[in-house]
Amino acid sequence: MEKIDRILSFRCLRKTPFGVAAIIWSDYRSHPKVLRIILPKSGISTGRLVKASFPGSISSSCDKIDVVADKIVAFLTGDDIHLPLDIVCLGSCSDFQQKVLLAEYGIPRGRVSTYRRIARHIGIPNGARAVGSALATNPFPIVIPCHRAIRSDETLGGYQGGLQMKRALLEMEGIHLDARGRVVLKEFFY
Repeated sequence: MEKIDRILSFRCLRKTPFGVAAIIWSDYRSHPKVLRIILPKSGISTGRLVKASFPGSISSSCDKIDVVADKIVAFLTGDDIHLPLDIVCLGSCSDFQQKVLLAEYGIPRGRVSTYRRIARHIGIPNGARAVGSALATNPFPIVIPCHRAIRSDETLGGYQGGLQMKRALLEMEGIHLDARGRVVLKEFFY
């Protein structure tokens, strides 16, 4: 997988229904690549998170990143958006995390899987916790829709944007939750 060989990174901020989201990106062989997507979190300034994690980033965008940012905003308002993987820098992830992220990317809108099922799918039957950890540090939420992974007990588990956002995203995709916060489905993906 590709590695970004430039240190210079840029940031593009967009207001969403959940708060401000950030895209950190850089050039790779004259093509923009997303290095990280930072989702809004309740009570935490996205701008502060960006400055802490990418202190030298420069506020800038380009046509391709603007399209990605606009699609992320549309996704977060409930639109059926699918973003291609070629915009992200998967090379920044370990081989294991890449396997997990590619499996997660394969889960279609309106479907969910469990950390355990994903682990079995990638050939690590006892790897549910490792899958959960790989998704917890997914650098590309929304492009790789990690909100579609839940716990085996059908509860939501965690999410970078918080459980309210995870629940809202699943509900926007037609996934129902019962009064106890458990996903109501007859069939899981994988």
